[in-house]
Amino acid sequence: MIRTTTSDVGVTTITLDRPEAKNALTVEMRDDLLAAIRSARADQGVRAVLVTGTGDAFCSGMDLRASTVTQAGGEGFDTRSTSEALRVGVQAVVRELWELDKPTVAAVNGTAVGPGAHIALACDFAFVHDETRFVWTFSRWGLVVDAGGAYLLPRLVGLPRARAMILLGEGVKGAEAVDLGLAYKCVSAEDLRSEAEAVATRLAAGPTRSLGLSKQLLNRTFETYLASALELEGQFQSLATTSSDLAEGMAAFREKRDPKFTGR
Repeated sequence: MIRTTTSDVGVTTITLDRPEAKNALTVEMRDDLLAAIRSARADQGVRAVLVTGTGDAFCSGMDLRASTVTQAGGEGFDTRSTSEALRVGVQAVVRELWELDKPTVAAVNGTAVGPGAHIALACDFAFVHDETRFVWTFSRWGLVVDAGGAYLLPRLVGLPRARAMILLGEGVKGAEAVDLGLAYKCVSAEDLRSEAEAVATRLAAGPTRSLGLSKQLLNRTFETYLASALELEGQFQSLATTSSDLAEGMAAFREKRDPKFTGR
């Protein structure tokens, strides 16, 4: 199941809560996760999102019993059903997180496998601890990397290491994930949740609209030319000038005090 709570400061925490199955996503869980992210996008009171899991795993990917690939080779199997299931399912989850116009944090409390890893990597900041493991098993099953992995991994770790992760199934553990660029910070298991919540709370107190626009600029940087990036930057800066947070930020600077942003 998926549990969702929102703090007084506007941090929505989405928890994958199926520890007996290493938080493997059933179709219902996947759909609930997608709905929770979209709800956070639509709710003006939500200013940051934290994703985590229960037990010793963050997310072990999709529950294979719920996957269309297990039907491959069977009588009447339609190959198009797999691409459609991906499009409306785990691809949509990763895309919603990547494109969410609010900051996102992942507290990767344990093993993250395949699509589960990509859910964490689609967040803006991923916290790990020494026993956190990112694992890719696509080649073991005869599958192609999915859930946005071929897009995310080369951008984070470079193409040679991404090949090793996907083609050779090389995993990453603990602080190495930070060294490679997969994660933001490695902390103790005891401090993981509090450290992640502290950053989510800090982000939630920021100028949400401008943070979201900056996030879009950063995420698009590999798909555009400099001239296009600069043009979009100008457009987004113009949008930022319509925000009341900008006026507050300028007033706080003049008055030598901390700004009190509202996210509007």
